[in-house]
Amino acid sequence: MRWNFGLTCVAALLGLASETGADVIRDPDTGFSFSQRDVQITTGNTYITFRVAIPQGAPAGQPFDAVVQIVAPSNLGWVGVAWGGSMLNNPLLVGWLNGASGVVSARRATSRTAPVAYPSATVQAFKKGTKSNSTHWQLTALCKGCTQFTTSGTTVKTLNPAGTNRLAFAYSKTKPSQIGSPTSPITVHDLFGYWDHDFAAAGNAQFDDLVNRNL
Repeated sequence: MRWNFGLTCVAALLGLASETGADVIRDPDTGFSFSQRDVQITTGNTYITFRVAIPQGAPAGQPFDAVVQIVAPSNLGWVGVAWGGSMLNNPLLVGWLNGASGVVSARRATSRTAPVAYPSATVQAFKKGTKSNSTHWQLTALCKGCTQFTTSGTTVKTLNPAGTNRLAFAYSKTKPSQIGSPTSPITVHDLFGYWDHDFAAAGNAQFDDLVNRNL
């Protein structure tokens, strides 16, 4: 099944308002407008949908908060987003569902070993916009400290709020061993990949109000 058809099914089942093939959608549960990208994860037609919302008019060269929404096939145990487009030396938001609740953690890897807690970023799952059905689960979370970070040494990278940023993802079909804990160990990923995300289309004029409403 192609995801542009599957997304329509997911939208109906999860109560999402989206147009088939749309680059920007408004989530009726959280009120955010998201820039979205469907990322193919198999040689068939299976996708993870990644959505990003940021404050409208965020200044270039400065850190800004971001909200990420992930719609993943139900057989995935966890999904991670690498904000610098690499598995190494950038913030990783790792998330999964524990029943009806979302679990998220900020991590970082400096070598090809399991990522560890990353105290320079904070993440928080929203109760709204986090749910599941028989085919997919959806997780919505706030990330602070994910858009500006040190890569290696003293090199600082800042994401462009008015352009396109390279992001990366990873996932495993195995659920974390301590599913209710954000510090749970996770298994090695089954697949990782990259995509370019349009942050210019992700702006929300009432970003702070929407965050406060959803926390």
